[in-house]
Amino acid sequence: MKLYRNCLKRVIDFIASLVALIVLSPVLILLTIWLHIANKGAGAFFIQPRPGLHGKVFRLYKFKSMTEERKPDGELLPDVERLTKIGRFIRSTSIDELPQLINVMRGDMSFIGPRPLTIMYLAYYNDREKHRHDVRPGISGLAQVKGRKSITWYQKFDYDLEYVEKLSMWLDLKILFLTVYKVFRREDVGVETSGTNDFDALREKEWIEIGHPEWIKDAHELTKKMEREAGYVKFRKDF
Repeated sequence: MKLYRNCLKRVIDFIASLVALIVLSPVLILLTIWLHIANKGAGAFFIQPRPGLHGKVFRLYKFKSMTEERKPDGELLPDVERLTKIGRFIRSTSIDELPQLINVMRGDMSFIGPRPLTIMYLAYYNDREKHRHDVRPGISGLAQVKGRKSITWYQKFDYDLEYVEKLSMWLDLKILFLTVYKVFRREDVGVETSGTNDFDALREKEWIEIGHPEWIKDAHELTKKMEREAGYVKFRKDF
């Protein structure tokens, strides 16, 4: 399956994403206008740098599901208060992921692969976890069909690495089928606004427990450097 991994997968991604963008363009245009109005001028797209293949940073696109309404002191309102009705709907149906078809067509992403996480997590991966970047990130992946929000970080990474190791056309088709099945059944595709399960906080706690709090400072410095290089703007979690 080296031919699929090294060539065919990318060809299929390009052709399928191009066709999908053409076919869905009327829907995407209508959604863009609707979200711009619903978000009260905050825009229709959420754009943020994410690490892709070999850790190379790209700009990920999603439909924006929240307004940018603020308190009198200028602080953003809680996520649950900024989430619009249409925003909740596009999240629950995973329609908010559709703009990533652009990322797939450009070669930033694939239809199937480990989900692209925030840049700051790069500084917290161990050597094994870094291998999740040996392939292009995906709109959906093995971890998403195995549990998404109901599994731990370590389970997610195990599934990501299992995918990297076993990548094949058959596995991609299986994940694609399960993704469609879960979306239509609304299984494990809800809205998560708690913001309490950050991987960096989990890893920092572990470092303190094993007696290496100095690693936290190193991670913070590395994260700041990467964010500056990527022109990263720190948004509140919008998905």
